[in-house]
Amino acid sequence: MKKLLCGAIGSCVHIAGLYRFTQLAEKEGYLTTYLGGAVPVQKMIDAIVEVQPDIVAISYRLSAEAMEKILEEFFASLEKVDQQKRIFLFGGTVETTAVARSFPQFSRFFDGSEDEEEVVLFLRNQTAEAEDQRIPPQRLGERIAWKKPYPLIRHHIGLPTLGETEEEVKILAESRLLDIISLAPDQNAQQSFFRPKEIDPKQDGAGGAPFRCEADFQRMYAVSRRGNHPLMRCYSGTRDLIPFSQVLIDTVHNAWAAVPLTWYSALDRRSDRPLLEAIQENQRAIRYNAERKVPVEINEAHQWALRFAHDAMDVATSYIAALNAYRLGVNEYVMQFMLCTPAELSPKMDLAKALAKWEMVQPLIEESEKKKTPFHIYKMIRTGLLSYKTDTALSKGQLTASMFYGAFLEPDIVHVVAFCEAVRRATSVEILESVKMVKQALNMAYKGLPDLSADQELKSRKDRLIIEASVILDAIAGLDRTIKDPLCTPEIIEQAILTGILDAPGLSVGPAKAVVKTGIVNGANESLDENGAVLSEKERIGRLAVRPV
Repeated sequence: MKKLLCGAIGSCVHIAGLYRFTQLAEKEGYLTTYLGGAVPVQKMIDAIVEVQPDIVAISYRLSAEAMEKILEEFFASLEKVDQQKRIFLFGGTVETTAVARSFPQFSRFFDGSEDEEEVVLFLRNQTAEAEDQRIPPQRLGERIAWKKPYPLIRHHIGLPTLGETEEEVKILAESRLLDIISLAPDQNAQQSFFRPKEIDPKQDGAGGAPFRCEADFQRMYAVSRRGNHPLMRCYSGTRDLIPFSQVLIDTVHNAWAAVPLTWYSALDRRSDRPLLEAIQENQRAIRYNAERKVPVEINEAHQWALRFAHDAMDVATSYIAALNAYRLGVNEYVMQFMLCTPAELSPKMDLAKALAKWEMVQPLIEESEKKKTPFHIYKMIRTGLLSYKTDTALSKGQLTASMFYGAFLEPDIVHVVAFCEAVRRATSVEILESVKMVKQALNMAYKGLPDLSADQELKSRKDRLIIEASVILDAIAGLDRTIKDPLCTPEIIEQAILTGILDAPGLSVGPAKAVVKTGIVNGANESLDENGAVLSEKERIGRLAVRPV
């Protein structure tokens, strides 16, 4: 058990921060000795000799000039009676900390700008070695466990040039505020990385950074090896998903792969792949990553929600994605909850939808435990970009409010979306400001939220969504009852879209029917009939006159 000795030295009687530090240390298993305020230099030295602490935390918040003399006396006197290797910490104001930095004996400084998470992680990972030699875990599950109870923080970066992107990755890593940096390639890279002759130079940098070869990704990974050594990942390609997956494994050690089930196809026109071919290739890419022990996110449900699919459709497609991940051998699954999508959802109905999704996947987790086939689900929350305003002050409010109530879902990962994203791409300036805002919102929430799931209206909505989503799933299965696993069969999934069982009003007519009408009723997104009345899934699907294939 590590020993920690704390005291406010000299005539300083300000002990609030020091006492809180002691409390946090005790929770992390330290044996603490708290000396309180106004500790004379000699008493501090005597206590060090007697207690023999691993860490000595000294606080001082008065005059910087007086403190410099006190610290000179302290270290000079201590050296005469104690030569043990110890970690010395300093806590004070910005002014006194600036002076304390001139003393090489201190290895870490706290000036009040740190949040609780940063302090806890520091205490949790202390050894006698230099701090910069301690690298956090470099695999997703291990990093989540290492940081508990705090979630991993993620943001994306992809500026018009590689040089700009590289510089921003460096700044983000050095900030230690991000655990995960997601690289955003431009559309040329996502669609034509392996087909350079098809690249349109006029579109270079559109939507992300112009990655053109493996060395470009290696550059980004190399500059990220600093600060807190964040995990790196990258968006998947919209074609050639398997070779692109391998590139990301080889270059940035992809923290997890994000692959859709039906998208990046004729459905959304982000590639020219026919729908059935896209589903088949996407499933192969999911399995390919799973076989290489790369965690997988199937970014499916929120794509439907972004096209204004009603809540039951969002829940159903979320389950289909998780089921496919499980069946395709994924051991670690990242399950995304995109909040505020559509923007008009009330927080209560938003949480009801998220809790319905979570409840529906519980049987998969239970089955995996019985069969002893690992299927760990990591919850990731984010704010939906469609809810942001062009007035960034309003978007700041949207970001912090949504992450505050999203904290009720106890996320393992928080995907921060910078407040400026509705107007312009985020640089490290906006990203770090957004991360700090979100961390403060989470810190407030973690002090204690009421049990929102006990709200009867929320519970009723959650239960109703599970029933309605199950009607959708049963209708898909009914397309061919002879198939053992219809929700994971590409031809059946395709038919579910062609027949309109899976549908959204924001889609163009093509593979999708795009006949469903949706709208907000009492804060929830519902399927509506031609008169604006809520349409149950039994009624909606009944109108399609679907016949088994």
